Amino acid sequence: MNWDRLAGICRQFKGRLVERWGSASGNPLIAFAGTRDRLAGRAQERRGIAREVSQRELDAFYARNRDWRNLSR
Repeated sequence: MNWDRLAGICRQFKGRLVERWGSASGNPLIAFAGTRDRLAGRAQERRGIAREVSQRELDAFYARNRDWRNLSR
């Protein structure tokens, strides 16, 4: 097993814990940070890439889809 894949699984678990902590404390920013960690961990696990690469790809995805709510343009 690739160590990056194992790190991705751990990052998904950590993200889920942070997400639940944010929901329990009523802080949506912490919950969003947990969701972001979970998504980056999933990319890291499935593709077997390093943490920095998965974070960079997630940042690029968010930058491209910044206005996803305004689809009527």
